[in-house]
Amino acid sequence: MTRALARVLAGDVQAPFDVPPADNSAVDGYAVGSADIPSAGTRALDVVGDLAAGAVFAGTLRPGQALRIMTGAPMPPGADTVYPQEVVQRDGHRVSIGPIAKGANVRMRGEDVEAGGIVIERGTVLRPQEIGLITSLGIWQVEVHRRPRVALLSTGDEVAEPGTPRRPGQIYDANRFTLRGSIEQCGGEVLDLGIVPDVRDVLSARLAEAASMADVVLTSGGVSVGVYDLVKDVLAELGTIDFWQVAMQPGRPLAFGRIGPATFFGLPGNPVASLLAFMLFVRPALGKLAGRRRLFPPTWQARAMERLTKKTGRREFKRGVLAFRDGGWEVRSTGPQGSGILSSMVAGNCLIVLDEARGDVAAGEMVEVEPFTEAF
Repeated sequence: MTRALARVLAGDVQAPFDVPPADNSAVDGYAVGSADIPSAGTRALDVVGDLAAGAVFAGTLRPGQALRIMTGAPMPPGADTVYPQEVVQRDGHRVSIGPIAKGANVRMRGEDVEAGGIVIERGTVLRPQEIGLITSLGIWQVEVHRRPRVALLSTGDEVAEPGTPRRPGQIYDANRFTLRGSIEQCGGEVLDLGIVPDVRDVLSARLAEAASMADVVLTSGGVSVGVYDLVKDVLAELGTIDFWQVAMQPGRPLAFGRIGPATFFGLPGNPVASLLAFMLFVRPALGKLAGRRRLFPPTWQARAMERLTKKTGRREFKRGVLAFRDGGWEVRSTGPQGSGILSSMVAGNCLIVLDEARGDVAAGEMVEVEPFTEAF
């Protein structure tokens, strides 16, 4: 269980016993039988012992008796109610109690988990709270799905490795590091194959190598229609192209297919388009490979706080800032929405999703928003 965090459960977890396994005290105080609870005034009872958590009272609590009990200690036979220590008065071996509801401050057997019940379903991403619940059942090992292996490459002579000198006309490779973090964040294992130059034979060999070692091959750049955009052509030689180009903005030049046994995603080179295409297409695919039950993050409605321009016929994803004010959600854009403005993803906390049929949005209209989320 020490390595189960963020892994996806491969089978249901059933409770081998009730939790709690016995009725127990929810507070430090005094256990009594409900027949001794006064309807008014006070009543004095004999304190017959002290019971620590983890211990069991050997006898049976009789009428007129109370037992000093600690939080978590099992209720003794004959007791069904616990008085918190701060509401009673203790005088030597006697304690005075007043009115209280029958069954107060008692945690009942099985109220958290019943024996035989499914407590965590397969496909659940294990968080600290799931791990805690599993170990509370005495379970030390669980079966989880293998992390999807993703071979990651950047393409193009115009891309330079961060930390190295950059030639005139080059840009530093931000996409590979953005995508690497995104893959790891959604539970994938990254095989980083670096930058591939615009040389057909080299690109073909690297893609074939990538497909031999990974479940998914992921590239950025080289899937447009330029002379040196080679990825799509090489993919057609090595495998299959199932679709190319999507009616969305940004992220239109997206290639999808297969290279041997591996699934291939060719993402756009512009950084916002690349990250957006990952969120919309690659992330749910990795979730499916990882065995997750939930593949898509939640969306809801918010009021646009400014006019948003939009062409019909394509789905647009604008970066937005979502906030809750005056009893409702509202959203505004992050400003300029160019597909190369990666700072818009940093400034925003959501996507504003405008469907194909929609045109310009007036201030005050409702729009769909998809909050950025690290895990779901």
